[in-house]
Amino acid sequence: MTIPVHFARVPDYDPPGLTRVVAEILSAAGFRPPPGTRVLIKPNLVAPKRSRLSCTHPAVVRAACEYLLACQALVSVGDSPAFGTARIVARICGLTEALRDLPVDIVNFTRPRPVRLSFGGKIGVAAQALDAGIILNIPRLKVHDQMGLTGAVKNTFGCVAGSRKSLAHQVYGERGNRFERLIIEVMQRLPDTFHLLDGITAMHVHGPVGGEPFDLGLVAAAKNPVALDTAVCGLLGMAPDMVPLWREALAANLPGARPKDIAYPLRGPTDFDATGFSWPTVLSPVAFRPLRLLKGRLKSLLTRFR
Repeated sequence: MTIPVHFARVPDYDPPGLTRVVAEILSAAGFRPPPGTRVLIKPNLVAPKRSRLSCTHPAVVRAACEYLLACQALVSVGDSPAFGTARIVARICGLTEALRDLPVDIVNFTRPRPVRLSFGGKIGVAAQALDAGIILNIPRLKVHDQMGLTGAVKNTFGCVAGSRKSLAHQVYGERGNRFERLIIEVMQRLPDTFHLLDGITAMHVHGPVGGEPFDLGLVAAAKNPVALDTAVCGLLGMAPDMVPLWREALAANLPGARPKDIAYPLRGPTDFDATGFSWPTVLSPVAFRPLRLLKGRLKSLLTRFR
């Protein structure tokens, strides 16, 4: 049985075209929460640095909010950025302004709740994510210097609260497949989740910050995050040996990890031109050097005063 991944073409972030396409693709993909459902939108609010390109574009988040509000859902937007808080990064990247006239709260993920891992140990996942009625995960399509590509699966790692993400890099990085397995297990422990990918202007060359813009014109939606990422990797011409999360999904035989199992009810990968899209040819270590970890914690603390 094939797994549907819905692709749509959007030339830019200007409404009303974007609002219409987001509503159409979410509806076509079967995402229509009943009235009164509590929906948590999880964008990628990674860091203030070059936040306009590093974060999910505010216009995509707004379009999703408008669609959900039309469904009479109760909507909030939340994340746990690498540096600072969700409210700070949202203000810097323009998301706060984009949502100003909508009845939508922006929340910072706190109150970590321990989630046990299959290989031992545990990780603190934000209660706001674990207690959500439904999560709409909205990553931005970017290359990643450590993970090859960050898409639907990787963006769920942002549900881990605060500095526990950096600590996870240190504890589980360079220990076989444990870091990749951790991210997949966090994804699997979340409540009912749907996925909407912002690939209108992607980031390539380097990432998840400090990369270059690449106009792809893609918006994608799917219930299955592994299938969505597999479809995008195929569109870009990437192989599993350069995308550790895809490699781990294949090893675990997760549904959606094999391209032959994916169906495209709307547009397909050949409808998009990824010529010139560049990704890291050699991945950086997952574990941070101690000095980088310390600098990251200081930067996170300083960001809170912005």
